Amino acid sequence: MTFRIAFALAASLFAAAALAQSAAEPTRYNLVDLQAEVSREIPNDLMSATLYVEASDPSAAQVANRLNRVTAEALKKTGDFKAVKAHSGSTGTFPVYDRANKLTGWRGRAEIRLESKDFSAAASLIGELQSSMQLSQVLFSISPELRRSVENDLIVEGVAAFRGRAEIATKALGGKAYRIRRIGINTAGMSPPPVPRVRALAASSAEVAPPTFEGGTSAVQVNLNGTIEVD
Repeated sequence: MTFRIAFALAASLFAAAALAQSAAEPTRYNLVDLQAEVSREIPNDLMSATLYVEASDPSAAQVANRLNRVTAEALKKTGDFKAVKAHSGSTGTFPVYDRANKLTGWRGRAEIRLESKDFSAAASLIGELQSSMQLSQVLFSISPELRRSVENDLIVEGVAAFRGRAEIATKALGGKAYRIRRIGINTAGMSPPPVPRVRALAASSAEVAPPTFEGGTSAVQVNLNGTIEVD
């Protein structure tokens, strides 16, 4: 008997709480989900490049010495180019075996990576480094600070676009006004950097002409989704 009374009391309290919540949150009608998207093509302002050197020798020490010497000289040379940031990339030394699984020597590879907004300075530096290293990759992108600035502008445009669609939906439903009940803004969307066109990438002589780079553009995009209530 006691259990039944306790159960009935709990059910009554739950029902009272549900009624109170229902009274506090009135039922919404004419809810419409909407989406809006705005984007802009922006010239890439940041260049990233990777150069590497490879060496082979029966001695692992000789391979390491060659890699260390070339990369150290390259990093020292980058000090003359204040507009270019440089740092070491991946480095590794690996054993080489013949068909009989006998160790015959060592092979190694070392990288340095460059980053700059001054494409001309970066190209000149790459041209100098190519006398002792090879250029493996060049990528162009939008710098974080420029991307944030463009996204801020696009958020303003995106909200205006969302409101425009809300007005269209309101008129289509025969409503007089609308309220924005919820809106979400996503700024994560951005197209990957394009593959650049590069000229004069490598040469066998000590004098290497600086390469010519075309940075291209990237698309910055802002997506909005939300819900409106039409009166």
